[in-house]
Amino acid sequence: MNPIYEGRSRTLEFVEIGMEILRNARNELYLNMRFLDVALSGLQFVPDAEVRSLATDGACLYFQPDALATLFRKGREVVNRAYLHSLLHCLFGHLWNRKGRDAEYWNLACDIAAEYVIDGLYLRAVHIPKSMVRREYYQKLKALGGTVTAERVYRSLCMEYPVQARLDMLKREFRVDDHSRWEQDPENQRPQQQPQRDRWEDIRDRMQTELETFSKEAAEDVQSLTEQVAAENRQRYDYREFLRRFSVLKEEMRVDLDSFDYIFYNYGMQLYGNMPLIEPLETKEQKKIEEFVIVIDTSMSCKGELVKSFLEQTWSVLRESESFFRRIQIHILQCDDRVQEDVCIRSHREMEQYMKHFTVRGFGGTDFRPAFVYVQELLRKKTFTKLRGLIYFTDGYGTFPVRKPPYETAFVFLKEDYRDVDVPPWAIKLILDPGQLEKGL
Repeated sequence: MNPIYEGRSRTLEFVEIGMEILRNARNELYLNMRFLDVALSGLQFVPDAEVRSLATDGACLYFQPDALATLFRKGREVVNRAYLHSLLHCLFGHLWNRKGRDAEYWNLACDIAAEYVIDGLYLRAVHIPKSMVRREYYQKLKALGGTVTAERVYRSLCMEYPVQARLDMLKREFRVDDHSRWEQDPENQRPQQQPQRDRWEDIRDRMQTELETFSKEAAEDVQSLTEQVAAENRQRYDYREFLRRFSVLKEEMRVDLDSFDYIFYNYGMQLYGNMPLIEPLETKEQKKIEEFVIVIDTSMSCKGELVKSFLEQTWSVLRESESFFRRIQIHILQCDDRVQEDVCIRSHREMEQYMKHFTVRGFGGTDFRPAFVYVQELLRKKTFTKLRGLIYFTDGYGTFPVRKPPYETAFVFLKEDYRDVDVPPWAIKLILDPGQLEKGL
């Protein structure tokens, strides 16, 4: 027999065996987790000799036949876990969320988050006893509180800044698949990348609905997965866009070059010498922050450094170019169960001085009503000409006003556990995590 033909036949045989192994793994995962039906059909199997074992780009599941056969010899559970590991990367958007992050830490954080979910599944199809390294690291993550997501693990790694030996040990323990097919440059994503991301977000939304309705009993056995799905599906807000909702249109004396037509201007100057047919408008409508109130919850449950970080990041948004009218008025209230302080800011310099000498005042109970009563009194005294809105930074555990105030109101929650908070129907709800404050919102 021709040796080349024999080699190709053997390669095709290994590829077909690899396909069969993955199909069996997919079927077994489906039988144990019916809510994964759409997700399990979302990846096409593709042989690839260049990947280490398994890899995905959101559209395909690439496998190296020899490496996959090695995994299979260790047990069906090992293959099932590897398949599910890559699938979780897609479901949680790990492939597309590395922008602005250290690649080494982010890859490790994603692997740890995926393995944490799998180790929390009480299913025979993926069960392998946890090593001591995993047990100790999971205890450390649980001590931080909240849902264990890739973002949370990444922040933990950044704070720990592990030595290279420990970093290598964690990689050996948690690395399962190859991340080489992930998008390496988020700034230059291929046209098909965003649709893939949107597709997996839709799959994740459907999966949460399935877990919350038809698969409640199954959800009890996959609590770690349910928590991460809920965390990833929570609505995320652009804080800068939110501040623009509090902006107002006002006419300001300024040349409007956007509406100026140079053609008619030059034609008039040429035709009449010194008389243009059109001149630029001397006024221009600008969207800028004018008047609003920032209320800081200084109860015992709010940490001083987080309060200051929120103010610093809010100020960084406000001081962007063309963010203010020439006359501004921002009241910053510190309030627990009563208003502790009211500072009125009218200029850049005043804000800088306030942040330089900022001190948290209060640390009592939480009651949102006194701040609204105080602002209502300011309105009665005509302190504001047109109050556009109020931003209340809090942890959410307090008494809300019953009636809607005559201005827009937003409660900004800094939540690490991603649990939802009920707010009155007239209020806007924003949920930020500490990472958003650390990254400048």
